Amino acid sequence: MSRNNFDFLRLLFAATVCFVHAEYLSGFQELAPLSAFFSAGVAVKSFFVVSGFLIFMSYERSTSLASYASKRMRRIYPGYFTVVMLCAVFLAAVSSQTLGAYFSWAWVKYVASNLIFLNFLQPTLPGVFDGNRVAEVNGALWTLKIEAMFYLLVPFLVFLCRRFSYLAVLLILYCASVAYAYLLALAAERTGAELYLQLARQLPGQLSYFMAGAFLYYYRDFFERQVVFFMLAAIAILATNMAYSLPLLEPFALAVVVVFFGLFLYVGNFGKYGDFSYGVYIIHVPVIQLLVDGRWFQDSPWQFFAAFVLITAAAAVALWHLVEKRFLSRGSHYIAATG
Repeated sequence: MSRNNFDFLRLLFAATVCFVHAEYLSGFQELAPLSAFFSAGVAVKSFFVVSGFLIFMSYERSTSLASYASKRMRRIYPGYFTVVMLCAVFLAAVSSQTLGAYFSWAWVKYVASNLIFLNFLQPTLPGVFDGNRVAEVNGALWTLKIEAMFYLLVPFLVFLCRRFSYLAVLLILYCASVAYAYLLALAAERTGAELYLQLARQLPGQLSYFMAGAFLYYYRDFFERQVVFFMLAAIAILATNMAYSLPLLEPFALAVVVVFFGLFLYVGNFGKYGDFSYGVYIIHVPVIQLLVDGRWFQDSPWQFFAAFVLITAAAAVALWHLVEKRFLSRGSHYIAATG
C-alpha cells in the first residue's frame, strides 16, 4: 500500500482541530466562522479511524510483538515527551508564581501524570494561563491516552480475531462501543450531568471508530470492489444523521468516507516532506495559549490566527527534524521517503 493519502488526511485533521481551538481558546468572535465550518469532533473521530486502519496493519506486518511495540513507541513518545517537558520547564517564564512556587509538588504532578498520558490528573501548571479563557496547558493531549490504549489493545484484539472470527470480534466490539457511548449520552441528557458526556468520549466510547477502521483494513479487497455501494450508503447515512441521530451507523459511515479518501484519488506522496501532523496536533494548544496570555494581536484576530498558524507550522517542522525523525527505525516509510 505504497500509494495512499493517509499522511495528507492526518495533516488535514490536525489543522481542523487547530482552527477550532484557535477560535475557542482565544474567544475572538471574528474567528467564529472557523468553528462553524470545521468540526474538531469529526476530525478526532477520523483520526481514530485512520489509526484503526494503520495500526492493525502495522501489527500484522510486524515480525514480532517487540518490533510492533518499538515502532509505536518510537513514533509517538519522543515528540510527546519533548512537548510535555518543554512546556513544564519553559512556561515558568510566564507563570505568575515565583520559581520556588512554580517548581512545586503541582509541577511534579503535572510532569508525572502527563508523561504517562494521564494529563487529566493535572492539566495545569502553577500560575500559568490563569487569566486565559481556559487554563489547561495542552488540552488536546486527552486523545493521546486513548491512542496509546488502542496500541496496547491491538495485540490482544488480533489474538481474539485469530482465535475466533475477525468479523465477529470486530462487530461485537464495535456494537459494544456504540452502546456504551449511547447509554452515557442518554444518562447525560436525563440527568444534566456533564460527567457522563466526558466519560462517553473516553474508551470504550471511541472504540467504534477504531474498529471501523480495522474492519476496512481486514476487508479492504471487498471494500474496494464494492466502493461505490459503500460510499453511497455512507453519504446517505451521514446526511440522515444530521437530522436524525443514527449512532449505530455513523461511526462506520464516517470510516468509509475517511478510508475512501485515504485509498483513492491519490494527491501525492506527502510523506516525502515528513509527517508534521503529529507535531501540529501536540504543539498547537500551547502556542495559542501563549499568544492569548501575552495579549498578542488582541485587536487583530486574523493577524493572531496567521501568527498562530505560522508559529505552529514552524514548531512542528522543527519537532519532526530535531526529535521525531531521529527516533524512527530505518524501515519507516518516512525515512525511505525522505532519504
